[in-house]
Amino acid sequence: MRKLLYTPLLASLLMGLAGAGAQAQTVYRIVGPDGKVTFSDRAPDNNAKPAQSAAQGPATTGAALPYELQQIATRFPVTLYTGSDCAPCNSARNLLVGRGIPFTERTVTTNEDIDALQRLSGGSGLPFGTIGGQQLGGFSDTEWTQYLDAAGYPKQSQLPSNYRRPPAAPLVAVKAAQPAAAEVPANRKPSVERQRPAPATDGLTPSNPAGIRF
Repeated sequence: MRKLLYTPLLASLLMGLAGAGAQAQTVYRIVGPDGKVTFSDRAPDNNAKPAQSAAQGPATTGAALPYELQQIATRFPVTLYTGSDCAPCNSARNLLVGRGIPFTERTVTTNEDIDALQRLSGGSGLPFGTIGGQQLGGFSDTEWTQYLDAAGYPKQSQLPSNYRRPPAAPLVAVKAAQPAAAEVPANRKPSVERQRPAPATDGLTPSNPAGIRF
């Protein structure tokens, strides 16, 4: 059996390998909020806030929707068109609220609202609702429930306790009143108005009593 000779050259080689191992940098595997994996020589910041998705769901007030409910509401948004003193409108609203359906409410009260509703639905009956591209005229608990089920909405509310439904808004945005035009004093005439010259009186003849000249 041969004996290994511990030479100065071997010793320096072993010391060099040890030094290289000590100087090697630690590589961190970082998984981003979007699932993308990156590698870095810097430790991840666990206190950093996760990036928010650019895709936003329907308008909400007070709290974000659960993920699955947000996906459904984005694909099949619900809009309810209502009028004042409308019992079926109240029934449709109560169904949506009781089931925890996030929806947008548009009120139809003015002639402009009615015209817009006719262009949208082909009629003026209320309530009127849309679930995605599906239109529902009038209110039937059975019919509305079937369409909500088909869209995938949960049968029981999954809204967070601090969720607040957006307030109802007019179908046609109210236009700001235009300021009234300033009145011109009676003793002051507009500068564009010119005094008409007095008609000529010369040249009056029996055949031209008005004295018209060309």
